[in-house]
Amino acid sequence: MRHQVSRAFKEVAGASVGWAVVMIFLGLLAVILTRRTEIMVSVIIAWIAILSGLTYVISATGDWHAGALIWRLLIGFLYIAGGGYVAFHPRIADEALGLLIASIFCFECILEFITFFRIRPYAGSVWALFDAIFTLLMAFVLVLPWPGYSYWTVGIILGINLVVTGSSVLIYSLATRKTVEKVS
Repeated sequence: MRHQVSRAFKEVAGASVGWAVVMIFLGLLAVILTRRTEIMVSVIIAWIAILSGLTYVISATGDWHAGALIWRLLIGFLYIAGGGYVAFHPRIADEALGLLIASIFCFECILEFITFFRIRPYAGSVWALFDAIFTLLMAFVLVLPWPGYSYWTVGIILGINLVVTGSSVLIYSLATRKTVEKVS
């Protein structure tokens, strides 16, 4: 029985590692593809946000702590809703896109802080706190110069945030996997 539980945790941690790599890839894609036309950037960023949201939802099932599961699902649905709005309204102004992404980041920050406090006793939980602080910083970077930034700023900030979030999920998942290996 103990061996089965240990194996299940290892499989879940492995899946979380895979989804973290996908999130990092999507973040790099957002950074690389930002020098296009305004509409194209809006649509690309929107679909990256939607895919990242789906990644959050799918990887949330790998969080074995119920509190983390709920908050990760909420973050995922927030990305899907925000990205979906922009994807189906591609002529949205640069300023509105920047504020929308900053709003998503603020809500993500709140949910990441809650996740951190729920998983604080576990190995690697500090990365959830790091992700929350970094996400809040990215929201401020988007809002402070508003509306004077160019369209590609949103893509770069979103991409950087996804790379950091993916990295923190990766590190947290590896720490979970290592803990399970020690226990089994």
